[in-house]
Amino acid sequence: MRSALKFLLPSLAFVAPLAMAGVAHAGLGACGNIHVEASAECEVSVGVECEARCEPVAFEGQCAADLYVGCEGQCNANFEANCAGSCEVDCQAECEVDPGRFDCQANCFAEGRASCDGRCADSECYASCEATLEAQCSGQCDLVAPDVDCSGQCQASCQGYCQAEANVDCQIECQRSGYVECQGELTGGCRAECDRDGALFCDGQYVDHGGNLEECIDSLRVLLDIEVTGYAEGSCANGRCEGEAGGSISCTVDPTGRGAMGMGAMVLLMLGLGSVARRRRR
Repeated sequence: MRSALKFLLPSLAFVAPLAMAGVAHAGLGACGNIHVEASAECEVSVGVECEARCEPVAFEGQCAADLYVGCEGQCNANFEANCAGSCEVDCQAECEVDPGRFDCQANCFAEGRASCDGRCADSECYASCEATLEAQCSGQCDLVAPDVDCSGQCQASCQGYCQAEANVDCQIECQRSGYVECQGELTGGCRAECDRDGALFCDGQYVDHGGNLEECIDSLRVLLDIEVTGYAEGSCANGRCEGEAGGSISCTVDPTGRGAMGMGAMVLLMLGLGSVARRRRR
């Protein structure tokens, strides 16, 4: 049997949950371009419990991201000019409140989310809608530098939203027939990862990192500006450790006491990692 410490290490590589509430970020190529909310909780899971999570419902987000690419060739309509015009007026007003904090991709995605709510009655449809927004918002916003003024940021944000609107119904219809096959293919990979270094899940959705777990975790940190903070105290229960600041990490507790990391050692390790992270950022 592998030791509890070996199970623990992959989880410690991603100590904090994704904690910028209300913001999302696209362009997570190392994470299979799946849509991830910045308020999501992501964890590396291993063993039998992990394998139980490798079910079709956990693959909807990743399948939507994968199926989007296959449908892109037949869903490539141009957006209407009046869509971008009206969008930019509202965007400009929002951006000018605090230009330094404006996020092109987050604004683009938020603009389209209500559209997904209105057109989708099932989770697969919603996943396809989100994947379309993710791809289009990323495609447009990645072309503008963060220091570009509100006019440039809003132009990119609204073009991404309007391009998604022009093609989302086509994408939803095109993707619908591919979910069963996609979910079947991902099941094997998910279970294999559970038996190795662990499978990554964000808000219950499997993330297909293509064997690049560390790169995916680094992307989540860098693109979403995640900071690992130390905790003054914490507690472990049911395989999960919680700190008083609200962060969490996955951990394995061996009920026999063999190979398990004690609570005191866990708290010290959490504090140490936070201190290292702070020193690196100075």
